[in-house]
Amino acid sequence: MDSIRNGWFSEISDMWPGQAFSLRVKELLFQGKSDYQDVLVIQTENHGKALVLDGILQCTEFDEFSYQEMITFLPLNAHPNPEKVLIIGGGDGGVAREVAKHPRVKQIVQVEIDRLVIDQSKKHLAFMAKGFESEKLTLLVQDGFEYMKNHTNEFDVVITDSSDPVGPAVNLFTESYFHLLKTALKSNGVISSQAGTLWTDVNHIKQTMKNCGKHFPVVKYATSNVPTYPNGQIGYLVAALDGSRDVTKPILRFTDEDIEEMKLRYYNPQIHEASFVLPTYFSKVLNG
Repeated sequence: MDSIRNGWFSEISDMWPGQAFSLRVKELLFQGKSDYQDVLVIQTENHGKALVLDGILQCTEFDEFSYQEMITFLPLNAHPNPEKVLIIGGGDGGVAREVAKHPRVKQIVQVEIDRLVIDQSKKHLAFMAKGFESEKLTLLVQDGFEYMKNHTNEFDVVITDSSDPVGPAVNLFTESYFHLLKTALKSNGVISSQAGTLWTDVNHIKQTMKNCGKHFPVVKYATSNVPTYPNGQIGYLVAALDGSRDVTKPILRFTDEDIEEMKLRYYNPQIHEASFVLPTYFSKVLNG
């Protein structure tokens, strides 16, 4: 919790050695510790409000929409009829905000383990936490693993909005976790998960895809630009139980009118397809 010094928040982690990212802090809005992690909310000088967990930047008001929209609409639009959706994590409410916009989604269940993150997001990050207000949503504060063990063959899409693979979140990238996701899904289900950045995590991404591939016949990695994330890029693992499903092509293609009505700022059908096109080197590493 000593990441603010001389008016600057600095993200320094062994996950991306030899580099750091800093934001000038205008005001400290909240600083505390839950049963699971350190929680920090700050008002930055140029990037709006920001949420930090265990010293790692989770989102800023400036660019959060890129991540929230992509982790949501990549799987939803790769499914023919995503009526029932499960969100694991996502305590800031951003993913719920986006899932609720989808015209074919009828029911959302969100399972977040940390009540403190939810409460502080509602208090300070209303631009994301408004997702909790959807009539489609049932919000549960409990362990996502335990929930899925008791809910099988139930969901069309499962979205895992996790922090980076340290501490308890390590378990969300394992083969056993993907097996649990498979059992929670209906037979034609689709998943998406936060999957790290190519520039420093490529070997971890490859192992995660391998873990997922033991239970899902279709496994792809997509990217989007998020300037305040390490290296300005984040990835999404998108996988399907239907071996014939091409998740790189949206089944439902939003029109310009749809995009305007849903107030989307990053996702569109062209971005959906382009996000799966990787630079040559990284494509060879992940697919070789």
